[in-house]
Amino acid sequence: MNSLVEFEKLIGYSFTNKHFLETALTHSSFANEHHIDNNERLEFLGDSVLSLIVSEKLFLTHSKDDEGDLSKIRASLVCEKGLFELSKKIKLSDFIKLGHGEEQTGGRQRPSVVSDAFEALLAAIFLDSDFLTAKKWLLTLMEDELKNTGHFSSQDYKTLIQEITQKGNKGKVTYELIKEEGPDHNKHFISAIFVDDKKVAEGEGKSKKDAEQNAAKNAIELL
Repeated sequence: MNSLVEFEKLIGYSFTNKHFLETALTHSSFANEHHIDNNERLEFLGDSVLSLIVSEKLFLTHSKDDEGDLSKIRASLVCEKGLFELSKKIKLSDFIKLGHGEEQTGGRQRPSVVSDAFEALLAAIFLDSDFLTAKKWLLTLMEDELKNTGHFSSQDYKTLIQEITQKGNKGKVTYELIKEEGPDHNKHFISAIFVDDKKVAEGEGKSKKDAEQNAAKNAIELL
């Protein structure tokens, strides 16, 4: 197994309390086998720390974007896929402690496992130091991704809302056409988005696809 010292060199941060780091890298499957703490509580905290750091950064650097656009950009950065890609920079998956079954079924390359560990790691750094240190570490790591938000254009909101709901275990996303009106050459559609059969938002457009995309956009702002 790769050493914690090696990992600290990769991330550019040395822990005062090594227990924070050990716990952040411990998946529940490994913890259950060895009767030790897992990283789920740290992941819970890290999710909030991550959101605050990224939200503050976008608020300060995207002064012309409204709430909806900021929510969209943030969602693309902190979603499961985004964190999984970010974690590759520090080879995080190589250092996660997994149980035998989780290891055998490919857990080390499972985005949900790695992204959760990333949030736990951020929380560990925050607890071991302070908010400013955690913020500096994260923003340095995300430098390229944050630069690219300056060219952030039309996104697939339906994909983003899918990633958000999967990350938060919020349920299955479905769409329903609520209304269709107007002549064939100038149709107007209204669609609703549901999460686990609960209506979250509506969207309008000149096609069913546009209406669904706008419904997903509105849902992102709410969620």
